[in-house]
Formats: sequence, structure tokens, C-alpha cells
Amino acid sequence: MTIEWKNYQAEKFYDELMIASNKARPCGKKLAKYLASLSNSDLETYRIATELSIKEIGVSFTVYNQEEGSIDRSWPLDIFPRIMTKTEWQKIEAGLKQRVQALNLFIADLYGEQRILKDGIVPKEVFKNSKNFREQCIGVKPPLGIWAHICGSDLVRDKDGVMYVLEDNLRVPSGVSYMLENRLVMKRVFPELFEDYSILPVDDYPSKLFDMLASISPRPADYPEVVVLTPGIYNSAYFEHAYLAQQMGCELVEGRDLVVHDDDCVYMRTMRGLKRVDVIYRRIDDLFLDPEVFNKESTLGVPGLMRAWRKNNVALANAPGAGVADDKVVYAFVPKIIQYYLGEEISLPNVKTYICMYEEDRKYVLANLDKLVVKPANESGGYGMLVGPSSTKKQQKQFAELIKSNPGNYIAQPTLSLSTVPTLVKNKVEPRHVDMRPFILSSDRVEVTTGGLTRVALVKNSLVVNSSQGGGSKDTWIVDEEA
Repeated sequence: MTIEWKNYQAEKFYDELMIASNKARPCGKKLAKYLASLSNSDLETYRIATELSIKEIGVSFTVYNQEEGSIDRSWPLDIFPRIMTKTEWQKIEAGLKQRVQALNLFIADLYGEQRILKDGIVPKEVFKNSKNFREQCIGVKPPLGIWAHICGSDLVRDKDGVMYVLEDNLRVPSGVSYMLENRLVMKRVFPELFEDYSILPVDDYPSKLFDMLASISPRPADYPEVVVLTPGIYNSAYFEHAYLAQQMGCELVEGRDLVVHDDDCVYMRTMRGLKRVDVIYRRIDDLFLDPEVFNKESTLGVPGLMRAWRKNNVALANAPGAGVADDKVVYAFVPKIIQYYLGEEISLPNVKTYICMYEEDRKYVLANLDKLVVKPANESGGYGMLVGPSSTKKQQKQFAELIKSNPGNYIAQPTLSLSTVPTLVKNKVEPRHVDMRPFILSSDRVEVTTGGLTRVALVKNSLVVNSSQGGGSKDTWIVDEEA
């Protein structure tokens, strides 16, 4: 028995591979034909080979629940890739570059002259209760004026076929290591497909990441000392921290491995004594970075780190305070932010967003909670939000009270009909909803990964793609159709 595309029904959704029953999109014809030639036995063999490769490499992530505590799980990778053309990707790439450039100017302005607030483009009320605005960063000018050196923007495609930005992640965006490992595993399992397609590479990301980090070193040096700062082995993204440090040839350190001396420089403890550190790729949230400035109980950070950073003796990526542009309410103003700083129209659109601090928007949201997705300003990972169509009356009532009590903390968006990709589910091929997180590096130039981490909702009809809540992933192929 083989895959019969005539029985594959994506219904009313935009499918990334199939245009209609038994008809593939032009760039996916070879892939669809190849997959159709596989028997159930072949599919099972490839699935098992994929799982074994992941276990052999040691690709894992940590989830936490109250009953079992922290659990390490193998990374879930579906064997059917997501495929896009280079031509389409170039347009998306340009939109992402525009977006991150404007956001960096916005963050610099907020901690500087605050022109955008004085001119009334973004209301001052947005920042009165912002959890990610750091007064300690006011007046700081990081190297090259860049605050968000690594950005992960989540993209979704609606049923109209248009790609939208769903949100921006500017604090400590994760997932890039899984994008790299997905490609490595797929090359092992399907080497013949990489011979038939001209798939743009992603494996140069670690070298580009290191070059970006080295470029922001405050000390002129041929080989600046770059380290990756991790909260430790119990963090859900610890695999990624260790992987990126290893791939870049950098030291992986915890807070206790670093010390700030009287000269306000950061040093790393080594077997040969103290060694000065120039750049820290930090994977620790702002509030745990420096107990002298933020959470005094934190044992994860480094006392005096903010002092060293403010005096430009060490570079931090991402810079503390960059998460102020991570706010879901700020997201709604990104088109205005781009127009204000760049004088351009947004080229990669936002999802239509209702801002609950505005009375007219709030009334609409409260009247349509069963149809909308409601998000709090500062949550991430799919937590703390209401998905209207799958919610209960009780949940809607609870959210109505939350919105009324603190309207400035909530936004709402229409429930999107996310695009689908064929996915192997118990030896059957079925459509499952996906999003994608490309990664953007910013220093003296801006670079975007060719594709990104495609996340897939493995539960039928679910829109929740986060791995911590049962989602999986796919390799993302950007295909050079001319080649």
C-alpha cells in the first residue's frame, strides 16, 4: 500500500505541498511523487530510522509537569518536510530584515530620547506596566546600536495564502539548534532527496552566529573571548545551549563560572586562572542576570554584570531590556514603528490585532471571545492565552474579567486557519497545522536563516504547535527552483 494523494484532504486550509486532491504545487511535485512511491513498510522504516538518529545524536528537550517534574524527551521530528521556493523566501527574508531593523531602532529610542512616545506614535500607557521595560538600561548605548542581536519571529500562513508575522521573540529566542539537527537527520534518512532537490543550506548558522557575536566585542581582538551563559542542565533549552557552544567552539558557562572584578570587567574562571570575557551570549532572562540590580535571590547570574555592560567592558547578546519589543501589545504597533523609523510600509504583514486598552476594540473583543485568540502582553510558549473557538463558557467568562481588570495587558486576534503540511500519523498521511520560526542575526549587517524551524501541531485540528504542549517539528526546505 502506498500514499494515495487523491485521498489526502486539506479541506478549507492552504496546504504547503498539495494544491488540491492528487495535485502537488510545482516545487513539490518531485517530493509528492517520491512519497507516493513509498509503501507502509517503507514509511515505518524511515520513521524508526529518524527516531534512532535523534536518540543517537542526543537531541532532546525538557518538559515540566506537576506530577512527574522535569522530563527529558527525544525531539519529535516528522519525516515529511515543509517545502517553499527560494523566490517566495526572498520576499519573506526582506520583510524580516525590515522588521528587525525597525525594532532595534525602536528599542534604542525607548532607552534614549523616547521620541516615538513624545510624538504619540506609541502610547506611553503601553510601558507603564510593561514587565520587560528595564529602567536600568536607560542611557545605555550597546555596540553598533543593536539591542536584539538574535530574533526569532513566528510566521503563519492563513487560508488566503499570505504569510503573516504572528509574534517576535527578542529576549532569548530558542529553537535554532533543532532546525539544524532536523536537517542533519533528514540528510541521513533521505539522502536521495537531497540529490534531486537544490535545497539551500542552514548548517552555516553557527559560524554566522559566532561572527555576529565577535563583531560586537568591546575590545579590538582577532579572537575575542565569547561564551554562552546557561542557567544550567535543568533548563528546557539546555541541549541548545550546549549544542551552540560546541558548534561555535565557545565555552559553555554558568553564572558561578564568571566574576566581575574591581576593574568592572568580566572574567571566566579556568584551570589556569582568570580569563577576560568579551562577549556573553546569554540564555538567562533579564531578572536573573545580575543579583546586584535585579532579583537579589538569583544564583543563576553574575553580580556586577550590568555594571560591566553599562561601562562597555563586555557585550551582552541579546542586550538586557530588548524584551520590551517582545510585548504582544507592542506587536500591534509594529506597522507604525516601521513607518516612523524607516519611512516604509510594512512588507510582511501583522495579523489583525485588537488592542484591549482601546474602548472600541475592548467592546468588540468582549462580545466575540468565542471567535478570537486572546493573548496577555508578556507570556510566551502558548501559555496564558484563550483560543476562543475551543474554549468553554467558563473560560470565556474568566478572560472577560481579566480583560476588564487590566485591559492594557491584553490583545486579541482572529483565529487563523493555519496552513497545513502532510504529516505521518500512525502510518497514515494527514494534514496538520504548522507555523515557522526563522532566526535573524543583527550586527553591522542583518542575516536571516534560509527557512527556519517549522513546528507542527500533531493533534488533529489543534493549532498549538509548541513542543512543550505536544507539538512536533519538520525540516524546512527552501528550494532553488531555477537550479
